Amino acid sequence: MAAVLSDGPDPSADPVGYAEAQILPLRQLRLSNGAITAAVDELATAYHQLFVADGSSSRHAVAIAESSVNAVCPRVAP
Repeated sequence: MAAVLSDGPDPSADPVGYAEAQILPLRQLRLSNGAITAAVDELATAYHQLFVADGSSSRHAVAIAESSVNAVCPRVAP
């Protein structure tokens, strides 16, 4: 999963472009652990919201979703 999140632009340099680069790869992951599946889905949804909003909102949702992923798999999400 770390490889999926390493692609795309730097999240601090271009949060919207980064969000767009992550949505499809995250949605394509097939995971067997329910907790990480839910956390990754939450992250993909938050990135989608950030992209649709063109970065003007939803940053808080992304931060929460990243924390959820990192709680299950430490240091995976940016």
